[in-house]
Amino acid sequence: MSGPDSRLAFDRPIQELEAKLAALESSAEPDPAAIRKLRRELTRLKREIYSKLTPWEIIQVARHPDRPQTRDYIDLVFDDFLELHGDRYFGDDRAIITGFARISEYRVMLIGQQKGRSLPEKKECFWGCAHPEGYRKALDKMKLAEKFGLPVITFIDTPGAYPGIGAEERGEARSIAVNLMEMARLRTPIVTVVIGEGGSGGALGIGVADRVGMLEFAWYSVISPEGCAGILWKDGAPEHAAKAAEALKLTSRDLHRLGVIDDVIPEPPGGAHRDYREMANTVRTYLIRYLRQLVGKPVDELLEERYQRYRRIGVYIEGERIVSHVPELIEQLRPVVAEQLKQRAELLRRWESEAQAAQQADQQQGGQRASVVGKPVSSASPPAPSS
Repeated sequence: MSGPDSRLAFDRPIQELEAKLAALESSAEPDPAAIRKLRRELTRLKREIYSKLTPWEIIQVARHPDRPQTRDYIDLVFDDFLELHGDRYFGDDRAIITGFARISEYRVMLIGQQKGRSLPEKKECFWGCAHPEGYRKALDKMKLAEKFGLPVITFIDTPGAYPGIGAEERGEARSIAVNLMEMARLRTPIVTVVIGEGGSGGALGIGVADRVGMLEFAWYSVISPEGCAGILWKDGAPEHAAKAAEALKLTSRDLHRLGVIDDVIPEPPGGAHRDYREMANTVRTYLIRYLRQLVGKPVDELLEERYQRYRRIGVYIEGERIVSHVPELIEQLRPVVAEQLKQRAELLRRWESEAQAAQQADQQQGGQRASVVGKPVSSASPPAPSS
């Protein structure tokens, strides 16, 4: 842990129990029975608290300063990592790490977003907010992987793309859009894992994949809760951000239910920041499983499945029929859609009624004008001017 200032309110009972356990273990005459009892109580408390987190609390866990980042996973999951730099246009964006690596028997191209630990590193990485050159760098390395037939693995952990004037001037929106298009048709397997924050287009810029896994206490959304609250309530305060987080359905459980991600990757009791090695071993297991499913599959079949994967996301209305590949979602939305269709029918009837009334009014006014035009002009003399 980073210290008392980094403590989460809901996590304090766990930290207090951890402090008691540490004191007991470091005492001159430790009591093994008491230590075992306290460890069992600590595990139970972690599971109890972390099984009931609200979406806003999950976001706080995803932003924990001690949460493992891309470089931690590089050290613990991969072998023979060889970093590659630069986008061949402008420079080397340190917010995105790219390079060759090996996991089990597979040689891969690894691409991940890095927030940084110390203040100098955070400044160098722009707190994980990539510039256009970062997305061009990522795409350049993906094309290299495609050339050599290497699978691509990406780690998402960003609050969003860098929101600066220079980034906009260098074409940030276009660079993300190009990445989306090129990743959709990249002729090699792509695996993505959301390890922390998955904010907006900054995450999607390296997130189009054949398999998407998401850590249990990560979040993934088109906008941050604070940004959403700022739009809806003109205030990004925590109480409004918490409402937005609930409405956005940005947690791993929600996104798995909606078909946006393929798997929820479980974290150690109390979150990934409490046990890097266990978390890394779990991520490694999922990555190897995904690679075994994808490597060796015919490219045309791979691309068609990738295309259909994104076509299946979401819900739309066709006539009066709800279309979705998530059956339970159809049942949940059926009364909502029925009410919307009813309101739409009422609105159409009102518009038709108003249009008919307006047409009748126009006809009546036209008849009055015609009768006025048809009247004879009065022969009366104009009034005499006053003297």
